[in-house]
Amino acid sequence: MPKALRIITALVAALGLLGLAAASVQATSGAHFMPDTNASVTDSGALSIFIDEAGVGQQTVNYTIVWSGTADYGCINGGGNHPQATNKETTSSGGTTTASLSPINGRVMATVTVPGTPPPAPSSFSCPSGQTLVLADVSYTTTVTDTTNGNVSISLAASRVFFTFKK
Repeated sequence: MPKALRIITALVAALGLLGLAAASVQATSGAHFMPDTNASVTDSGALSIFIDEAGVGQQTVNYTIVWSGTADYGCINGGGNHPQATNKETTSSGGTTTASLSPINGRVMATVTVPGTPPPAPSSFSCPSGQTLVLADVSYTTTVTDTTNGNVSISLAASRVFFTFKK
């Protein structure tokens, strides 16, 4: 095969590979969170995030989840009531966690329970004898970022009341 023909063949092959690579990148450039992506609070007060993201291609998708939360803790007596007292404390915390999820047919649909939630009760807070410490309510804000497909992100919020304390 003449040298010029080998150069042309190599060039055509390289352009073909470049075209395949561009098609792979283009397949994931349409990544977007679907409307049913949401945050909720579990029965234990933990932050749970349902991720539904389409257009991600077939490779593992890495997410960064940044959250902050506020929780109210209080004391209830044996009858399940909150006595008329000031034994209620608010605590806040936050953090960052990651998740690596596998898509099916270019779509990730998975639930992630965020570690470190709910914010813990203050260590200095305790209930009088005959009363039990409970998580009264919790609220979260969070941002979920797909770090694999162009840092696509969504902001979410969730809250839940477990006990309503009478004033």
